Amino acid sequence: MPFTKAKPIVILMADDDEDDRLLAQDALRESRVLNELHCVEDGVQLLEYLRKEGKYSEADAAPRPGLILLDLNMPRMDGREALEQIKLDPSLRSIPIVILTTSAQEEDMVKGYDLGAASYITKPVTFEGLVALMSALGKYWVEFVELPTSNN
Repeated sequence: MPFTKAKPIVILMADDDEDDRLLAQDALRESRVLNELHCVEDGVQLLEYLRKEGKYSEADAAPRPGLILLDLNMPRMDGREALEQIKLDPSLRSIPIVILTTSAQEEDMVKGYDLGAASYITKPVTFEGLVALMSALGKYWVEFVELPTSNN
């Protein structure tokens, strides 16, 4: 019997690699997880999106995400700095952040968890692996996890 609690969430992906963003969109579609995916290219854009600044200031331009997928190695502001800024902001810190990166370095993993990441995942090397990951993330964060509905 399928679990019926599922309600789509907004997923915000911060990744400077356009191919990775497109693959994630395709993988999400392929996995048939009904979520809305928004993308930004670096930590500066991520914070602008979350704070509804600049091009994200229009009312519907930046819906509050229920989950952030965060790459660590990005220009201008990397994922570590962005994660730290988000977790220091009382209005943003409740948003779960999954680090999704190519880095398998233990120190990156430890620092990510210390800064408040909910999970640390090394990016799969195949599209099939990415589809499986997006399906698992979608099922977990949409069907099982209870997320607050307020902005606080």
